[in-house]
Amino acid sequence: MSDIDNWINEDTSQRTLAPAAVGSQVLLMAAISVATIIAFNLLRPRNKIVYEPKVKYHDGDKVPPRIADGIFGWVSPLIHTKEPELVEKIGLDAAIFLRFLRMCRFLFTCIAVLACVMLMPVDITYNLKHVPSQSRDILSILTIRDVSGNFLFIHVAVTYLISFLVMGFVWMNWKEVVRLRHEWFRSPEYTKSFYARTLMVTDVQKQLQSDEGLRAIFETIQVPYPTTSVHIGRKVGQLPELIDFHNDTVRELEQVLVKYLKDGKVGKQRPMIRLGGFLCFGGEKKDAIDYYTAKLRRSETAVENYRSQIDLRKPESYGFASMAAVPYAHIVANMLRGKHPKKATILLAPNPKDMVWENLSRSKAELAQRKTTGWTILIAVCFFNTIPLLIISILANLASLTAYVSFLEKWSVASPGTFTFVSGVLPPSVSALFGYALPHIMRVLSKYQGAYTHSRLDRAVVARYFAFLVISQLIVFTLIGVIFKSVQQIVHQIGDHDSFKTIIQNLDKLPRTINETYIDQASYWLTYFPLRGFLVVFDLAQIINLVVIFIKTHLFGRTPREHREWTQPPNFQYPIYYSNLLFMGTVALFFAPLSPLVAVAAAVVFWVSSWVYKYQLMFVFVSRVETGGRMWNVVINRLLFSAALMQALMVLTIGLQYGFKSLFWLTTIPPIIFVFIFKIYLNRKFQAAFQYYIPSDEELRLAHVHSKRSDNVGNKLEKRFGHPALHAELFTPMVHAHMTHLLSEVFTGKIANVQTKLDDFGGSKIDARVVAGGVTIAGIEQRDLEYDPTLYRRDRGELDWDERSVASGNILGSDTASMKHPVAPYYAGSRPSSPAPSKIAGYDRYLTQGTQQEFEMSRLDVDQLPLLSSQTPAYYNQNVMMGSPSMTSLPSYADASPPMNPNPQAMPPMPRMPTAYDSQYNLTEGYREAPLHRPYPSPEWR
Repeated sequence: MSDIDNWINEDTSQRTLAPAAVGSQVLLMAAISVATIIAFNLLRPRNKIVYEPKVKYHDGDKVPPRIADGIFGWVSPLIHTKEPELVEKIGLDAAIFLRFLRMCRFLFTCIAVLACVMLMPVDITYNLKHVPSQSRDILSILTIRDVSGNFLFIHVAVTYLISFLVMGFVWMNWKEVVRLRHEWFRSPEYTKSFYARTLMVTDVQKQLQSDEGLRAIFETIQVPYPTTSVHIGRKVGQLPELIDFHNDTVRELEQVLVKYLKDGKVGKQRPMIRLGGFLCFGGEKKDAIDYYTAKLRRSETAVENYRSQIDLRKPESYGFASMAAVPYAHIVANMLRGKHPKKATILLAPNPKDMVWENLSRSKAELAQRKTTGWTILIAVCFFNTIPLLIISILANLASLTAYVSFLEKWSVASPGTFTFVSGVLPPSVSALFGYALPHIMRVLSKYQGAYTHSRLDRAVVARYFAFLVISQLIVFTLIGVIFKSVQQIVHQIGDHDSFKTIIQNLDKLPRTINETYIDQASYWLTYFPLRGFLVVFDLAQIINLVVIFIKTHLFGRTPREHREWTQPPNFQYPIYYSNLLFMGTVALFFAPLSPLVAVAAAVVFWVSSWVYKYQLMFVFVSRVETGGRMWNVVINRLLFSAALMQALMVLTIGLQYGFKSLFWLTTIPPIIFVFIFKIYLNRKFQAAFQYYIPSDEELRLAHVHSKRSDNVGNKLEKRFGHPALHAELFTPMVHAHMTHLLSEVFTGKIANVQTKLDDFGGSKIDARVVAGGVTIAGIEQRDLEYDPTLYRRDRGELDWDERSVASGNILGSDTASMKHPVAPYYAGSRPSSPAPSKIAGYDRYLTQGTQQEFEMSRLDVDQLPLLSSQTPAYYNQNVMMGSPSMTSLPSYADASPPMNPNPQAMPPMPRMPTAYDSQYNLTEGYREAPLHRPYPSPEWR
């Protein structure tokens, strides 16, 4: 009997411990969060390059609102800056992230109010009336754990309401996001971008891997608009790896030199490096400066030799085609969705800065092998993550172990305060620590598996990291708790000397054990959310960033390159933040009908997050590449999945309470069906308008149309979508200017004083030293350490590649500031993808004054195809030609534009065939007018 009494006393002790652990965690995290906010307010005015870098470094004229230097001067801009201004200042990706946060904070506020108002009175009343005081605590009476009978169907009704709330909020915000995407597609920033009117062609068959082959692909499909230029990708071999190796070597040499010459003095001992060996044992020690200098010379020579020998005639299996206008590219991409002409895939081209170039050149067989290997590694990583899950589960059940682990029992008796504190703080802290590196591992694996854009990598990380969090930290963690509790009961029965038959018979209590266990785990999640709230506030203060900068600056020294890179606004890690927010939402939905306090905790964290991340995106972080909120569809799908998961848990709860033979659990099924149907409706209603620019008749008529001639002059397509390794500048080693006079003490031999042009400085000349072996080391003055805001705006902008050299020269006020790379044998522009027209007499006057007789009637050498006869239908519109000089070489479709499709999911209709030339335009033999588009033959799908 004494064993049973001990078990009861232990159970009572645990019920006292759980509220105390939650309370200690809430108080601790609230206290240090307040301290962190105070530290942020004190540090911000004195460290604006850390807390407000976008005030100095911003895109174009997108200057953030001014912040006063007062302690709370940052609050007013957050309150008064609304979404239209946010879209303009921080971009649509960031604005949609904040919209998702706002949706979550209002959604979970409504869910928390609904659950508290409808469920808490029922749970409290039932528990006080039917559950003995020794079997309940302040937290358990607020849950569904001990509720039974018809009261359960109140919780079922609440899950219906929560599901409708989720669908309602999603529908309202989906409409607004489509409107924002509609405006973004029509914004000058997008319509003036060259990539916006470019198509990417992948999986090109070997016999079609040429510029002419790409043209043939488009000529076999009856698309309404012609291409203006095409370009097949070219093999670059190991050149990108060699350039990366060279630049990494430059960074290593810079770090060694800056550390050796710290404070303008030569160090006492030359730095050494150990080659080979293991854990600082064995291997060979060499002079680090001499080693990296020799390595740099070899890598630079290797790059130069590779570039001089590279064979640009070898094509890749991908290419690009530009269209005359942005709407034309979107209409063609929408029409070719899911189709594979000549086994190729045609998609909208991503921003070149967004592309992962090495993955574009991989074959299908190589990608299949990499995907298999990547998934194997990912599954192994997730499997081994069960070890920290076991640790977290044990920490979350410390009170249960006191009867079996003597030192825990002594600790809980001797110091119940510290035991309660550790029980509440340690489990979520360990969970956060083990989950830190996982999204980075998943990103590396996703890149290894063949994602060809960084934005696709982001979406893959969100999908996989969110799935991992739900499966491991929610489902598997709950199962471990169930197993832990079941084993505990069996051990107690064995301790009571029950027979094996009795133990087996008591297994019928397992369903109730399962039900109690996952509801009891709400206490753990009530300690998780305060930690998440603190981490959000800690992210605002950027304490770690300040500490790292202090250590690097005062202990090791920062290289000029590190200084310039760290002063720029960092990239916002959308996949990590989205995944964490989605997981918090999933946990809140999971427990909302079971333990309403979890939904309350989630709502509080979402409110804090919405203000903190609004500040971060307005003043600190930037989007790596603007995708127009492409992540929205991915996160909404997972939010709807979370709603269905909540309902599945309610199915389990009712089934365990009543038994699945009773069929009462069927009353919980309809919301899952509603969510599934709602998802289908969203796809049909919004998906096409979200992905594509679907123009109206008026927008097609007014679309800015580029001529084929203007796209081919200067090989715009090939320059913009050529592999960056073909024209990338190699790094030049840099040290601080006050260190250059010490280089004679570091390197042997004669040292020459020269001036060298640096790409990082817009091509400006910088004083440098040429040391033994021909290695040039530039000296950077203190005033030049921070990155030039003008160069930052140039690099972040979306100017066309051929305009960038002119723009750079103008804004820097120097003729040496041009970024236009010289045409070398390895440069993509040295071999045009399609012949450029000759610059014949009158060409310059034609560009400035319009049509001239000697130009229009001169023989054109841009096309060797047979001329059209006057009877052949041609795409030509006289009225539009007369109104738009750019249309003299490209036909207009103003009169034959497809009508606005009321159903955006359906493909837009084909334009009508325009009329033939008017009789006044008679073609003379050997000469012809400018329209270049010809009727295509019937499509051949192979």
